[in-house]
Amino acid sequence: MATLELTGRVLFLCNDPTQVERQLNGTDLEGVTPDALRDDISTDEITPMSVLTRFDDRLGRVPYLGFQAGGRNPVGMDSVRNGGFGVTVAGNRYGKGSSREHSPLAEFRAGIRLVIARSFERIYRQNADNIGLFTSTDFGLIERIQRVLQEVGVSLSLLMALFRYAHSGVGIGVEQVTIGTYLSELAPKHLRGRAFAVCQAIGFSAVPVVAFLSWLLVLRAPLGLDGWRWVVLLGGFSALFVWYFRRNLPESPRWLASKGRTEEAAAVLADLEEKVARQYGAPQPAVGPADPAPRKAGFADMWKPPYGKRTVMLIVFHIFQTVGFYGFANWVPTLLVKQGITVTSSLMHTTVIGLAAPLGPLLGYWIADRFERKHVIVGMAAINIVSGLLFSQASAAVAIVTLGVLLTLAGNIISFTYHTYQQELYPTAIRARAVGFVYSWSRLSAVFGSFVIAFTLKEFGVTGVFVFIAGAMALVMVSIGLMGPRTLGKSLESISH
Repeated sequence: MATLELTGRVLFLCNDPTQVERQLNGTDLEGVTPDALRDDISTDEITPMSVLTRFDDRLGRVPYLGFQAGGRNPVGMDSVRNGGFGVTVAGNRYGKGSSREHSPLAEFRAGIRLVIARSFERIYRQNADNIGLFTSTDFGLIERIQRVLQEVGVSLSLLMALFRYAHSGVGIGVEQVTIGTYLSELAPKHLRGRAFAVCQAIGFSAVPVVAFLSWLLVLRAPLGLDGWRWVVLLGGFSALFVWYFRRNLPESPRWLASKGRTEEAAAVLADLEEKVARQYGAPQPAVGPADPAPRKAGFADMWKPPYGKRTVMLIVFHIFQTVGFYGFANWVPTLLVKQGITVTSSLMHTTVIGLAAPLGPLLGYWIADRFERKHVIVGMAAINIVSGLLFSQASAAVAIVTLGVLLTLAGNIISFTYHTYQQELYPTAIRARAVGFVYSWSRLSAVFGSFVIAFTLKEFGVTGVFVFIAGAMALVMVSIGLMGPRTLGKSLESISH
């Protein structure tokens, strides 16, 4: 017995062409009555004669190209495939006209797996059965399908959120904390902010690359493999290059000293100083005043003065900065579709906006060690609030992309700044442990924040999402602005004590 698997949307072929165009632009219709549906949709409309020279996968680009409603042809090339539809709904005598097999095949190649109509022409239905395209006259299926698709969407979102939390928390999350700790302990105090800016600029350069690959591959299946799988596989292969470049990294002298391995720490420092002298060919600066030697410490120490206040501040910060950062970055395509932009166009806009991702840290490079970290975070959070609220009201492509770029720049400047800032607030003995603990709250926020944003988007639209994000960023400003210490130009040990 054949099994019907539905993952796409429901396309209602209405009498009103505006309703058809709304669906193609990303809006899902509800409560459509049978009287609102077109009758007598012929195979000439499903596949007009002008497209019948195609017999391969290109047929999936043309279904309903001849469909007429209100004297217009609202369906364009690739509209059905790009719209992500899986079910078509129409009125009486669906598939009338010539007995061409191209029509159901074009629908099937575009992703349609089920056609629901009041009645079908016999030959069309037979042709559909021959290729596995399901047909039904049961309109009660529509509500059940839409309900199931919504439930599946929530389940998949939960699964992906949990997977992302496990993956980023156990894998990438550990690396982010460790890399930040390592970089902070090796970079000179007057260059620490710029070191993090360069590091994150390199990391964020992957954002436009992945966005472009998504636009290029997601709606295709090269070599028979789904496009999204290619995107994931390419990301996995890149880990091999990371492993290669890490092979000969020196250990942190501060960490070695905290473990009592002073001779090894001195050897690493001597090697670093020799390389710097050889590279720049200039005398090294005089040795500064000695800072307190790192001591052994445990989890309880991060709650003792002065670290307890800093820990609470960073927990609050991470819960709400994640809403602002990922609330926009992860939801850009969905937010654009809700603004009336097609799926394909939204991926292209996302690619353009993604180009700004590495530019944020590069622009931040010029202010990284000139202004207090806390002031930069507060200022960029304010820009995030204003740009987000304006984005929610924008409809023109130029305005949407411009405001999206501003949001990306502000968010990524906040990102590299707080990654620098949080590493400065704890002593070497507990730095990685404490930062890992406070940063874990951002991972939890990413999981549950996705559901809050999904609910807000459904109930209050794009404007409601950005009002919610604005409130979260306001709490970021309050927590860092009122509770954050100054760190600019100070050594790690002097900040810690």
